[in-house]
Amino acid sequence: MKDLTAANWERVKLGELCKIARGGSPRPIKKFITTAPDGVNWIKIGDAQVGGRFIESTKEKITRDGISRSRFVEPGAFLLSNSMSFGRPYILKTSGCIHDGWLVLEPDYTRVQQDFLYHILGAPETFQQFDSLAAGSTVRNLNIGLVESVSIPLPPLEEQQRIVAVLDEAFEGLARARTHAEANLQSARELLASMINTIMDAAGADNVRPLGELCRFENGDRGKNYPGRKAFVPKGVPFINAGHLLNGPIDWVNMNYIPEEHYHRLSNGKVKQGDLLFCLRGSLGKFGVVDTDEAGAIASSLVIVRPSELLLGAYLSAYFESKACAEMIEEYAGGAAQPNLSAKSLAAFKIALPSLEDQARVVGSIAETRKLVELLILEYRTKLQDIDDLRQSLLQKAFAGELA
Repeated sequence: MKDLTAANWERVKLGELCKIARGGSPRPIKKFITTAPDGVNWIKIGDAQVGGRFIESTKEKITRDGISRSRFVEPGAFLLSNSMSFGRPYILKTSGCIHDGWLVLEPDYTRVQQDFLYHILGAPETFQQFDSLAAGSTVRNLNIGLVESVSIPLPPLEEQQRIVAVLDEAFEGLARARTHAEANLQSARELLASMINTIMDAAGADNVRPLGELCRFENGDRGKNYPGRKAFVPKGVPFINAGHLLNGPIDWVNMNYIPEEHYHRLSNGKVKQGDLLFCLRGSLGKFGVVDTDEAGAIASSLVIVRPSELLLGAYLSAYFESKACAEMIEEYAGGAAQPNLSAKSLAAFKIALPSLEDQARVVGSIAETRKLVELLILEYRTKLQDIDDLRQSLLQKAFAGELA
């Protein structure tokens, strides 16, 4: 059977092979969410694992009243995401109601094997069709008509079973390789954190000072001139929030902007080159270093930390990454129901203060360590990408009839 060439395979549209229906969301959804034991599984896109095949559980449930306003599906149902990360297939191992971000496919299993359909829908050729069709809509998503128009190769059932067996065996090996590479990547990240702590600890604790003696602190303008989202413009003065802080760098690419005249109305919270920005609420402890002399302002969740001549900015940056800083955050904010800090509490954080010369040595050691560890991280990321590329290559070969 494997000698049957792909050129002789039947090619069918999904609409000819499957009945397709859309999920539904009861409105307003908050009214139907429940924690009651008799609640019905509420199956959302977020319940699916990227790269996974099955959905086995859900994070939320809805009341039984919501069933008539949604679509109930049984274990074994074949789902396809139609929005957000569209075009991803999954097989259900539970029952429940499906969100309107799903399409449910009812295949003709006398013509197609379930696992074959799963693999072909995840193949590059099929996704390219989904991507092309979604690109024509205002919001990138799929609907029943678009999915029905997608065509796939359909070999005989015996050949489908052979392809599935070969792919499943290969993918099992790739999954093991991915798990190993992910573990190595995590170990490399932990190694960097451990080395930073070791180097910072070696700086000594002979001279421990509160940050308030070594830095100036400046909150953002929280008064009537504070810019809300409606004030944002495509181009203007950067308005920096916690999402822009990358624990060292600042994400200037995905920045929010306010008009220059609005910036001039702000009484404080204006950044200068060399400032460190620290998150006081929400993502506690995230930080970024201002590496430009251009104007900018901070959101109310941040504080500007401006080091004095006694403290190197790069040394302070290393401190913000260290276990010592994490312990200070826990001490000052850990007991609160909604953990947060103030500029005053941050000023009380203790930091070991060696001489400027020793600070420079610490910074140099951390930079050298970071360089070596980031080479390891790059290597493991490359391995992960190679695994993903190999998976896609196998799928492409499988449905071109090139699998031995």
